[in-house]
Amino acid sequence: MGLTVLGLSGALSHDPSAALYIDGKLIAAVEEERFVRDKHAKNRMPYESAKFCLEQAGITPADVDVVCIPFAPISLFSSKARWHYAKRYWYAPDRSLDALLTGNRRFKRYRKKILWCLDQLGFDAKKVRLEPVEHHLAHASSAYHCSGFSEKTAILGIDGKGEYATTFFGWGENGKIHKIKEFYDPDSLGGLYGAITEYLGFEMLDGEFKVMGMAPYGDAAKYDFSRLAKFENGELIINTDYANVIGFRRYKEKGKGYYFSPKLIEWLGPKREGDIADDPYIHYAAAMQALFEKLALEMIDYYLGDILKETGRLAFAGGCALNVKLNQRIIARPDVKELFVQPASGDAGTAVGAAAFISVKNGVPIEKMEHVYLGPSYSNEDIIAACARHPNKPQWQQIDDVPQEIAKVLVEGNPVAWFQGRMEFGPRALGGRSIIGCPSVDGVADRINEQIKFRERWRPFCPSMLDTVAPQMLSVDHPSPFMTFTFDVKEGWAERVPEVVHEDGTARAQVLKRDYNPRYYDLMKELEAMTGNGVVLNTSLNRRGEPMVCSPTDALNMFYGSDLQFLIMEDILVVKNKADAR
Repeated sequence: MGLTVLGLSGALSHDPSAALYIDGKLIAAVEEERFVRDKHAKNRMPYESAKFCLEQAGITPADVDVVCIPFAPISLFSSKARWHYAKRYWYAPDRSLDALLTGNRRFKRYRKKILWCLDQLGFDAKKVRLEPVEHHLAHASSAYHCSGFSEKTAILGIDGKGEYATTFFGWGENGKIHKIKEFYDPDSLGGLYGAITEYLGFEMLDGEFKVMGMAPYGDAAKYDFSRLAKFENGELIINTDYANVIGFRRYKEKGKGYYFSPKLIEWLGPKREGDIADDPYIHYAAAMQALFEKLALEMIDYYLGDILKETGRLAFAGGCALNVKLNQRIIARPDVKELFVQPASGDAGTAVGAAAFISVKNGVPIEKMEHVYLGPSYSNEDIIAACARHPNKPQWQQIDDVPQEIAKVLVEGNPVAWFQGRMEFGPRALGGRSIIGCPSVDGVADRINEQIKFRERWRPFCPSMLDTVAPQMLSVDHPSPFMTFTFDVKEGWAERVPEVVHEDGTARAQVLKRDYNPRYYDLMKELEAMTGNGVVLNTSLNRRGEPMVCSPTDALNMFYGSDLQFLIMEDILVVKNKADAR
């Protein structure tokens, strides 16, 4: 008997998404932001993403057996979560009492919105089988069930918070997930990192990777951040005098409240403004990253150390799993043979996790997640039609050997907008919707930053590379298909591909097997033949503050809103006249 499961995340204020499993195969997974062109799609429902999943599979709402959501009611009596929240937020009695008396109100609102969304999609709201999955269980499932690990596996989840939980430790075996321990709000390592992200002038849930990129420019030893959090006797305790604060403890500026307190400002000085990575803020970023790594590794030791010694396998999800520096430290542990990080580790990935969990629970195991090319694709005909409709009247030509022709353009020093196949799921561009450059061409990264991405100069660019090149260039041999790890770069390679090696001598690499993106692989083969390096600079196809491009029209809008000169969509090449550039 077949089983069709639709996972929907959304209504929790940010990153709504949808994922569809049919008989254990992931047919489609996509974020709402890509369709509505609103980064993180805050306070929106996963309507367009769910609609796409059904269309991609060629099914109707009546064909869906179960709809699941990554948010569940939390009991007052069988869980410590609501009591912990109330006790730790004693200084905000309205919130504290609310957690105890009406602690599942958010869930009820969430469920009501999802049912409304399903009704709009054509589901029969009275008949639909809607199953809630605890948020951190959905994260755990998205890591463990998608990892393909058959033996016993340690499971880690760290994010801001779900219902009340912020951190999950467990293990998986024979498809079943066992919970060891959870931490609850406000004791959240992700929440602390997010609060310091806000203090450093970025948006929480969006700018954490910018803090991570800034950290290598600073000296962590210059400032001691240990007062902000500690891990003792198996418990994480965040100092809510400084961070993860609510109510009147919040620092307020221009009518906006932040997740840090005025006490943090008294200690560290004014909140950072602008785009420059300067002193002392680079040192604060380094100190926060160092504290984050230290506490995370201590927690792993305490709760998962024995399982790791036994099995060597770890599956990791939650927004903090996108901290590639922490992941590098985890891989370096002698008790870790392999780390699987869910490529869509943030809340968007919980749609996959909830659907995977329900599929397995119903006796249908799911396949290993080998790639993330799970969104829409477009034909040459679709692309030509988009060109015909576009107000800039692009001049296009159809080319025969895309990898060879584009490699020549790259070697001449030009960045190229690369739009091929199905769009990626998750925050990383992996050769579906990318801006690419030749990493041996001096200054190409700065050119992309200044003229195209309009982003901070200190942000690193990443390499995609052939699987045959990775052992030559990277210091550790470990699978890295999703750009979820950084690696130390071997001697000599920083000189060969300087544009993709960060300040600290590392690279956040995508190591590609040809099976999953043959055209992108062949492009790198052509680059290898021309330059000796089977490596390409890769960043997401979007401008600052915008979601990644989805459709040909999105790509053309982005192209004509930047100084890019070359756009290749499938076989269709658009070259801009210099006079058109803005």
